[in-house]
Amino acid sequence: MPQRLYLEKFGPVNALPVLHYRMEFAQLVRMAFNQVHPDAVAIELPSTLGASFIRAVRRLPEISVISYQTEAKKGIGQGSSETVYLLVEPADPLVEAARRAIELNLPLYFIDVDTDSYPRHHEQLPDSYSICRIGLQAYYREYVKSCVEQPPCIEDQRREQGMAFRLQELARKHQKVLYICGMAHLERVKHLFDIPQAAPLERIRRDGITLWNLHPDSCREILAEFPFLSAVYEHRRGPLPEEPEESGLGMRKRFNALELIQGGKQELPEDKLLDNAILRTARYLGREGTFLDRQRIIYRLFCEASRHYRQETGETLHIWQKRAFFRFSRNYSLQDGMLLPDLFQLLAAARGCIDDNFAYAFCRLATYYPWQSESSDLATISISPEEIWGGSRHIRFRPRQKRSKSLSRMGLRNRKREKRPGEWLEGFDDPSICSYPQEDIAIEDYGRFLKRKGSMQLSEELSRSEKFSTSLLDGIDMRETLRNIHEGAIYVREQQRAKGGVGCLVVIFDDDRRKERYPYRMTWLGEHDQESDMAFYATNPAENIVGPGICRCEYGGFLLSYPPRRMMDVWQDPDYLMATTRSEVLLMAALDYSIEKHVVYVAAKPPRSIFKQMAARQGRKIVYISLGSLSPHKLKQLRILHILSGKDKREIAKEYIW
Repeated sequence: MPQRLYLEKFGPVNALPVLHYRMEFAQLVRMAFNQVHPDAVAIELPSTLGASFIRAVRRLPEISVISYQTEAKKGIGQGSSETVYLLVEPADPLVEAARRAIELNLPLYFIDVDTDSYPRHHEQLPDSYSICRIGLQAYYREYVKSCVEQPPCIEDQRREQGMAFRLQELARKHQKVLYICGMAHLERVKHLFDIPQAAPLERIRRDGITLWNLHPDSCREILAEFPFLSAVYEHRRGPLPEEPEESGLGMRKRFNALELIQGGKQELPEDKLLDNAILRTARYLGREGTFLDRQRIIYRLFCEASRHYRQETGETLHIWQKRAFFRFSRNYSLQDGMLLPDLFQLLAAARGCIDDNFAYAFCRLATYYPWQSESSDLATISISPEEIWGGSRHIRFRPRQKRSKSLSRMGLRNRKREKRPGEWLEGFDDPSICSYPQEDIAIEDYGRFLKRKGSMQLSEELSRSEKFSTSLLDGIDMRETLRNIHEGAIYVREQQRAKGGVGCLVVIFDDDRRKERYPYRMTWLGEHDQESDMAFYATNPAENIVGPGICRCEYGGFLLSYPPRRMMDVWQDPDYLMATTRSEVLLMAALDYSIEKHVVYVAAKPPRSIFKQMAARQGRKIVYISLGSLSPHKLKQLRILHILSGKDKREIAKEYIW
């Protein structure tokens, strides 16, 4: 972190070189006020925009946009008008300078020259985050060295001469002037300050200046610093915020097999939950006055998005996913010559290293700005990134879904939310519960796939190879023949078929030996002949209500038994009391209910040897398939379970299930 502030001093002027729209330089402006204690403030903006700019600054933390028309001459009798937009957002050094001057009742001067034909510059600048490591002085000196061979354009010369002239006037009236200036101009302004300057020929009045309130949807897309960062900076400008209000446990309400907590997760609306994430981040970043570290803010954003992702999907991010996210985003930013990733790169890392649901949660939080509203004392304007920045990059989540009116301009799926807290709890009055048919079909199909895989594995275990003598048996074994090519012999393969089919299937995602994460246990009977009986343990449905009468759970493990309508409640059966874990209960039940000789057991680890002996005594055999040999993406989809309160919810479930 920078231990001291660097200022260029000439006469009574203390000049702070900055990069526009960067949070690190906005913080340096606050440090400059505390160190210099100026009696006047000058900023790099023309006086024609002064009144509108001051009004916009007074509206903060609500973000405003200043717009006006310019005319760029192309030739005699020819001209083209262009709309110029100026964003007034908290994490900008010029805005922070004006804001502090207003708060301290200091004179504020706009000393730039108004021009109509200023060209658009695209400079490749070092990442502003580097000043947190090397300090502003080293950063500025390196910047000056890189700009020595770049002569200024005519418009820059006019502006710099005009600013030098006004600084000379301010030097006669004030003893300490704090001047906030872009790095590209400061060295030349400093040189011109020592030379007598004439008043510039410039526009002294501009018509058609309009001040707008920025639409919240545009606020998500066009801010120079992404909204989460700006919101954290806004909170850290003053005293540390209080501890955010969390959703508490309220009155419990029982519906048949489900016990819902009235006012639990749904007590706080979504906006309040996002506010709490920002407040927690602001409090976590150190004591009041600490220089904000962009890297730590990004880390906190990832942690808060992980928290929301876990609440919504029931899935916990693993350490390897976290490592992959930050490694990918770091490498992505280094490719563009930056130290830290921007929002687009973070979203690409979230989608690529984890999944679309996490990218959705990450984007929703990263682009949330709590103070912006569509209703305001000003007219509201929507601006696209192309209009203000001249271009944009697009990213879309959940690409398998057809883009329609249900998708926003950013490619986000508009998931339904409660209109009022507790609204969805009203959908649990039906005493019966059921599953979602599309999930049943998916899990039955995958169950048949695992049974076929188990049968093939059995056949491979029973096959043998031998040297060719009198019969080719089931064909030439090319692998064994090539392995023993030095013998000059041909090997043939005999494929023996396993006797007996596969009956029950057990899939264990998590043993949950502590029995804390998956407290919900249930035995379901198939509704028709094409469905199996199922026993499973899962997360608590009451912790994740996603719709009226619709709960979202995550399997810890399940058992499929066919034919249906035979299974008793395995969780209450005294025959399985010797099992030490829930996965062992399911395996014992599978051995008990299987009408075929073989039982497929899918888990991260094979069962204990005692279960092989138990299976042998019952005339059964356990076929073990490693969980790591299956598709992680497919397993992730299968782990999600939705419990519906009543069969009538099946008609509306597709609107709330994602």
